[in-house]
Amino acid sequence: MSAKFLRAALVTTLALAGLPLAAPFAAPASAQGIELRIGPDGVRPVIRDRDLDRRDRRDRGCSPREAERAAAQEGLRRAEVVRVTDRSITVRGFTRRGGPEQMRFANRRGCPLI
Repeated sequence: MSAKFLRAALVTTLALAGLPLAAPFAAPASAQGIELRIGPDGVRPVIRDRDLDRRDRRDRGCSPREAERAAAQEGLRRAEVVRVTDRSITVRGFTRRGGPEQMRFANRRGCPLI
């Protein structure tokens, strides 16, 4: 009986002794606030501002690459961007019948066809 009591006392003492050691390492959880990047200079933590990332994505318009993809989805072959302005992106290519075609997309998010 005393052996069981001694074991229980020892386990309790060790458990209570480990609490002060764990307390300084405990930190509040922040969901995906820190990103670890591994590169030639080792492991580096990168702290991201999610609101800034969202703002950047929202403010971006249609990129030339996105306009080329949208033109290809509309059926234009060998599409290439020929003009980019603040308001529109012009893409030229060929239709299935082989004739030249030109499409204009608004320089807004989602690349809507004008």
